[in-house]
Amino acid sequence: MLWSKSLANRHIPQFRSYLEKSDYQSIERVFNNRYIAEGPVAGEFKEQLLSVIGSPYGSLAANGTLALYMALKVLNIGPGDEVIVQDTTFIATANAVEMVGAQPIFVDIVSPFDPSIDLTKIKLNKNTKAVMIAHLFGTACTNTDEVKLFCEENNVLLIEDAAQAFGVTNGKQHCGTYGTVGTFSFFADKTITTGEGGLVVTADEEINTRLMYLRNQGRIASGTFVHPEIGFNFRMTDIQCALGVAQLGKLEFIMQKKAELFARYEKRLRGHVEFLTLHQDFNHIPFRVVVFTENAHEVMEKMKADGIESRSVFYPLHKQPCFSKYQCNDANFENANKCYEMGICLPTWIGLTDEEIDYVSNSLISAI
Repeated sequence: MLWSKSLANRHIPQFRSYLEKSDYQSIERVFNNRYIAEGPVAGEFKEQLLSVIGSPYGSLAANGTLALYMALKVLNIGPGDEVIVQDTTFIATANAVEMVGAQPIFVDIVSPFDPSIDLTKIKLNKNTKAVMIAHLFGTACTNTDEVKLFCEENNVLLIEDAAQAFGVTNGKQHCGTYGTVGTFSFFADKTITTGEGGLVVTADEEINTRLMYLRNQGRIASGTFVHPEIGFNFRMTDIQCALGVAQLGKLEFIMQKKAELFARYEKRLRGHVEFLTLHQDFNHIPFRVVVFTENAHEVMEKMKADGIESRSVFYPLHKQPCFSKYQCNDANFENANKCYEMGICLPTWIGLTDEEIDYVSNSLISAI
């Protein structure tokens, strides 16, 4: 045995939300005010989010998937349209395309260690309406600028799924602000959380106005029963947004602690595994610590026996049973396939101790 199981019989989960007393206190004020639907705290939360992101306009959404739907819908993408989507991403990216009646077109990624979309594999046609990229695992797509230029030169829309990239910036521009619209998620495992929640940002005032109608039953403000447009209820509650405000107050601390987690893992594992390719011009806020090794799924089973909950990277979209109707050629997705076969997401959450990180690292090395 190469290491001592000092944490034997302990369960180390994949993730735990970072919550503390200040979060409860923030929610308490909403209960004291007896305004628990969307109200003034939601406005406060949105303005703070836009300040961090650096976007002039934004609309809150009930969750990240609906944020993607809203982004597509206000861009008039629908039946008969096609949206280019990278093959390695969470399924919500493609599901939102289905929700508006359009077709997702899957494209391979740059390398097994870099899930950015491979621009050389994109084939446009008269039905191509947009390219949707996903900034994954707390870093920016490594070819963000190139994708933006590609879309401009080919007169197609750029949509950014930045669900896992809140706070990720190059100091000049934040992920989610390169395209016509960008979306974010505040699910339980995101950098900041509201349990469920999302945001759509844009620099286009007209698009933002359409978002306001879409999310609020076809009216700009609540309290009226005149509805100029067809809209729905995609609002967030002040209860959720109060949690979000408290979380934003700890953003710098969260970023610092996640950087320390990553540094500890990197020190222990460098030379044993490959790490996710990072965009060096952007900061990195690890949504997960992602590493790559041969026979990753067998390795994860061995780690499970040590009480460690690891997780694979995303199953390629072209292989998803629900998308079998598109009859994709598996040979066209070599890198996405390898990414899934080799990728491991290690436990990554605030409160994970150095001893636990070392335990996970030793288990991984031993399993390899």
